[in-house]
Amino acid sequence: MEKNIKSYEIRLGSNAEPIILETGWKAKQTNGSIWAKHGETVVLVTAVMSKKVPEDIDFFPLTVNYIEKFYSVGKIPGGFLKRESKPSDKETLIARLIDRPLRPIFPDGFRNEVQIVATVVSSDQKNSPDVLSINAASAALMISDIPFNGPVGAVRVGKLNGEYIINPDADLFDQLVMNIVLAGTEDAIVMVEAGLKNVSEEEVVEAFEKGHQAIREIIAVQKKMREELGLPKADYKDFSVPSGILEKVYADCKQSLFDAVMTKGKKEKYDAIDRVKDEYFEKLKTELGEAFSEVESLYSEAYHEVEKKIFREITLENKIRVDGRRYDEIRPIDIEVGLLPRAHGSALFTRGETQALVSTTLGTKMDSQLVDDIEGNSSKRFMLHYNFPPFSVGEVGRMGAPGRREVGHGALAERALSFVIPDESEFPYTIRVVSEILESNGSSSMATVCGGCLSLMDAGVPVKDMVAGIAMGLIYEKGRYAILSDIMGIEDHLGDMDFKVAGTKDGITALQMDIKIEGLSMDLVREALAAAKVGRLHILSKMQEALASPRSDLSPYAPRFVTINVDPEKVGLIIGPAGKNIKAIIEETGVSIDILDGGVVNIFASSKDSIDSAIAMIEAILGELTIDKVYKGKVKKLMDYGAFVEIAPGIEALLHVS
Repeated sequence: MEKNIKSYEIRLGSNAEPIILETGWKAKQTNGSIWAKHGETVVLVTAVMSKKVPEDIDFFPLTVNYIEKFYSVGKIPGGFLKRESKPSDKETLIARLIDRPLRPIFPDGFRNEVQIVATVVSSDQKNSPDVLSINAASAALMISDIPFNGPVGAVRVGKLNGEYIINPDADLFDQLVMNIVLAGTEDAIVMVEAGLKNVSEEEVVEAFEKGHQAIREIIAVQKKMREELGLPKADYKDFSVPSGILEKVYADCKQSLFDAVMTKGKKEKYDAIDRVKDEYFEKLKTELGEAFSEVESLYSEAYHEVEKKIFREITLENKIRVDGRRYDEIRPIDIEVGLLPRAHGSALFTRGETQALVSTTLGTKMDSQLVDDIEGNSSKRFMLHYNFPPFSVGEVGRMGAPGRREVGHGALAERALSFVIPDESEFPYTIRVVSEILESNGSSSMATVCGGCLSLMDAGVPVKDMVAGIAMGLIYEKGRYAILSDIMGIEDHLGDMDFKVAGTKDGITALQMDIKIEGLSMDLVREALAAAKVGRLHILSKMQEALASPRSDLSPYAPRFVTINVDPEKVGLIIGPAGKNIKAIIEETGVSIDILDGGVVNIFASSKDSIDSAIAMIEAILGELTIDKVYKGKVKKLMDYGAFVEIAPGIEALLHVS
């Protein structure tokens, strides 16, 4: 059997390992497949399109799955089943990372189901598979017959010792001051996901420019693949609304929809929009008779498009937002701290009609999250979990495990706050932050950042600085545009951009950007970041009014800790054979003990007495007893001349009768 393999090489920088995109032999029954290699990291990405359009569907059904196989690093999965099962949070986040830059590039009106599957089959722990998967997915779509207006390219931009690095090695990630994943077309940036360590706006723009240069090189190779290998694009039924229906709905509903969109209050606004639609559709039923049922879905979509058009006209032509705010105006902010009596720290952050109840819980090293993936076993001592119950938007819905959106929003907020979390040597607690969204009208992830920072401070966590977040929007049309600060739900839904920026007063700690137009120019990036900084500083000032600095004392319900330093060579005595001694100390005193490198011993307990008892037992084990100090012991044996007392595990002494 002849193997018709075609291979294309992308080399970003003179010393970089090449990215190899192969096709023509593996997974040939797909519409398009790419075997992508970067060093010894290999990802198989496939793209498949359904032949028929699902019934009664009014959106583009794109599904992206990302799977990391444990055999890719020569490991057998943990757990009882010993096989890969449901996606991990990491796999969910990378699936979203692949989806976000591709989705807006498909043609409007295209409704066939498309599934993209990225499978990591080999990982060298050096070259990350996430960015490779985005490029391979775009290439698979480009050579396929699936309608797609690409290509899209992606790179990771890092900065270390003042130098920008394109696609840095994974072992450098912890040292980087910025870790930015950029995706874009030949002309503009379409997606950003970034974690930063207090980086300036100017450095971010420079990183975008460096990254976009590399993206153009990736796109050039994909275009060549399309020219040489690309299948003719398939015909498809265009579900775009006919212009005649759009014009009719616009003429019939312009004024009533204008009034509805300008209604104050989220619930009142959407009720008014729905009421106009219901009344208009009753009129259409009378006007069109039985024919209305055949075109109802087109009129429904046309109504949504007209709502979008009127919203944009109000914003661009009237130069006012649909809630009456200026472009750069932040919604009213209300803050309460310490409202949960038994939580270690808590805050209620309300901005407009978005409200987050955020709590902080402190624990020991044993409470840290254990992570088992292809990168090896590790633990996390800082976690942030985001919950978005259906009641937050006044709806009835399923309550259960977090969905992709909740996982994504939680990861963004966690990344935004990670920079200010104190080092373990300074504050050896495991920290869990939980955000409950009580009501939502846009920017709930950024409300989580603000509330999360305040709850950490209320818990007495010595954060390095205060962090606030803001979501920026964009309305762009025929050369006119408006950049909006602190967007609400309708502005996100009907606008062209959701650009989330979090940071301190001095710099940015996290970014996330998604757009619905063809891309964002560097001039617009600069303007959006400048407006975001102004808004962020305003929010920080409101947060500082509520709580100027971290509490000096922990909650009375939080575990206490004491750090003692022992001779590293004597650590084994504390542990004892098979952990006998440390288990006995924990069982008898009720403490938790973490032993770190260099002989550092952290002792956690709910009371000072428990800590003192544990320290006394450790001193006894180490032979560091102090004259005139009282030690508790257990009588092990009574004799005529005295008693043998165990004053620490394995340490007995004679208490003479004299």
